[in-house]
Amino acid sequence: MGKTITIDPVTRIEGHAKITLETDNQGEVSAAYFHVTQFRGFEKFCEGRPFYEMPYIMERTCGICPVSHLLAAAKACDALLAVRVPPAAAKLRRILNLAQIIQSHALSFFLSVFTRFAVGHGSDPKDRNIFGVMKSKPELGRGGVQLRKFGQRVIETLAGKRIHPGWVVPGGVNAPLTQEKRDLILSWVPEVLKVTLKSLHWFKQNLENYREEIRTFANFPSLFMGLVTPDECIGYYDGRIRFTDSLGNIVADNLDPANYPEFLGEAVEPYTFTKFPYYKPMGYPEGMYRVGPLARVNLVDHCGTPLAQQEWVEFRSLERNAVLSSFHYHYARLIEILFCIEHIEEFLNDPDILSTHVRSTASLNNLEGVGASEAPRGTLIHHYRVDEQGLVVWANLIIATGHNNLAMNRGILQAARQFVRSEKHSEGMLNRVEAVIRAFDPCLSCSTHAYGEMPLQIQLRAADGALLDEIARNP
Repeated sequence: MGKTITIDPVTRIEGHAKITLETDNQGEVSAAYFHVTQFRGFEKFCEGRPFYEMPYIMERTCGICPVSHLLAAAKACDALLAVRVPPAAAKLRRILNLAQIIQSHALSFFLSVFTRFAVGHGSDPKDRNIFGVMKSKPELGRGGVQLRKFGQRVIETLAGKRIHPGWVVPGGVNAPLTQEKRDLILSWVPEVLKVTLKSLHWFKQNLENYREEIRTFANFPSLFMGLVTPDECIGYYDGRIRFTDSLGNIVADNLDPANYPEFLGEAVEPYTFTKFPYYKPMGYPEGMYRVGPLARVNLVDHCGTPLAQQEWVEFRSLERNAVLSSFHYHYARLIEILFCIEHIEEFLNDPDILSTHVRSTASLNNLEGVGASEAPRGTLIHHYRVDEQGLVVWANLIIATGHNNLAMNRGILQAARQFVRSEKHSEGMLNRVEAVIRAFDPCLSCSTHAYGEMPLQIQLRAADGALLDEIARNP
């Protein structure tokens, strides 16, 4: 007889979710579902608010990547004002975003998934934590904490607070950078560069130990999407959207994020509160694509900084075409940490970074604005419409985790078919299925949003489980 296996909750991710696996009469996994069980309604409760409040409302979508939402919201407001952000302010925003990516990647790699690398997927759960890491790999464990601390300290030094800062405003930032703060941040750079290179060296040395995971952790052809700069580098803060396929061929390029409804569709399914974006020309669900660190290093022609460029070349040599295994999100995160540190150093050494002209002001000039940037987990899009008084009448968010939703669901099915045996279930088997989700590092508080009316199913059951009544919307 077929069985249903439930992993509830999925652990070591941000937010609340569960996984359902269904087996057939032969005991083989026939279906897999990633259920995001929480719901947030940011698009709805911001309606009626003045547009200039949006950056500070939207950054509270998340406590891990608030800067990402702060920047995307501010850029949407820039579009409403139709202003050009001063060059120094744009660079300061970029530094803030790079610091956000560093601290988030360090949290994901060292405090979430590195525990499995250090002690093993099948080890005792009581050892799979930061304390187990500090016991088995103390130097790397301390390095991970140090990298996250660096990212958070840069955010605090620039913006006044590590979480939910108010420094970024429509039109720029609200205070220039001082020489004292610039020199302080630069003084931290050499040590964190050393830590990152050491971590990369250790990870690459141990890749052979994870051959089976590399082969089965969401390893399949898909499109990749992200922002790319005019010089073919990763566009963390700005750029145009590019799609490539699994062979590395460009499918679509130079797409304006403001025109995203022309090429992105958003589907919904009844088993989750997270949307399923897809590439419209290919339809749903064939238009599946991936975003985030793995996508970004697959999309570009170079990294643009010396140390990260060397690591990027080595990474791309893993495959003849695009690197397809989602296990390599972990590898890509380490390369991005290196790139971000180098890039922060470059920006801080630019004399213009100390300019006092850091904000452009204007009245409302447009009734619609779109802001896009690269969050740690992938491309983030904020879209607002306002009335003549500047009050928000409609908002839509496309979150990085949502972009990956189709791939995550397909990935857990692939891994479950490889590792789960119905005759005997072990914690290690199910942990590997969870580990596929952790590779994507989903941020579920960010990603659970509505587009129109989400499907909703409510059942009334008796104490013995018998179905008494049922109501459904958009089934």
